[in-house]
Amino acid sequence: MLTTSPNNFTVLLHRLMVIPVVMCLSACSGPSGYVPLSNGDTWQEEVLLHDGKKIVAERTTVRGGRHEAGQKGDYVAQSMRFTLPGGSQHIEWEDTRINGIGNSSFLPMALDVVKGTPYIVANTMGCLAYNQWGRPNPPYVIFKFEANAWTRIPMEALPLEVKTPNLVQSMPDLMAAKEPKRFVTAQRIAQIVGEYRQAEYRSVLREPVNYDPSCIPMVTNGKGLWLAEGRFKKKPSFDACLASCKSENFDETTCPCNRLFKDQQPANF
Repeated sequence: MLTTSPNNFTVLLHRLMVIPVVMCLSACSGPSGYVPLSNGDTWQEEVLLHDGKKIVAERTTVRGGRHEAGQKGDYVAQSMRFTLPGGSQHIEWEDTRINGIGNSSFLPMALDVVKGTPYIVANTMGCLAYNQWGRPNPPYVIFKFEANAWTRIPMEALPLEVKTPNLVQSMPDLMAAKEPKRFVTAQRIAQIVGEYRQAEYRSVLREPVNYDPSCIPMVTNGKGLWLAEGRFKKKPSFDACLASCKSENFDETTCPCNRLFKDQQPANF
């Protein structure tokens, strides 16, 4: 299992797996050696790349957690699998539940391949995930596939060729269920993307936007507790902020006081 830090652009995505066919062991099944997520909905999307080539991405989502009667739960796991154009390596991107959030983190919106290297642009799913991943603006978390792993990169490192969303973002499992044979064509994806109201969902923007102002800055102690950052910021001093951290079971790595009161002399925990 791989862990993440939202402020480190070189860390790996939480529990991502890359499964080339040649590395598949006895746990794999089927002619391609691929084991999909269990108890989930699976469909295919035809992905139009920036150079006009097309690949097929197989996507799976698993819903769970608390939800109202008659409604579906949030995504607690999801995966996307594809093969590079003209290649034979099967690459899988997997996003599972993170402690303290209760569901998956992302809604992937773009998958592209530039000079043989895959990139994924994703939106965060909900306010907690947005805070968990550092409140990016433009509101994307971007990943590059290199050295057999997905690495988070800053917007500046995303090739300019990646500019058009080509995946179903909003409720993709429900949208796919309406399509013949659960196959969403590139033409249909373009139509769906064109119907999104917010500009940051219709294009991969490069400049900051007025994104989700209702989602206030929050911090977590990593043990399931999320609090408004303003709770600590309004403290009269660093020591008072530190005392609040201690009372709420924040440790040295999660307490925001050093960042919020960096102009004051730090005290020790």
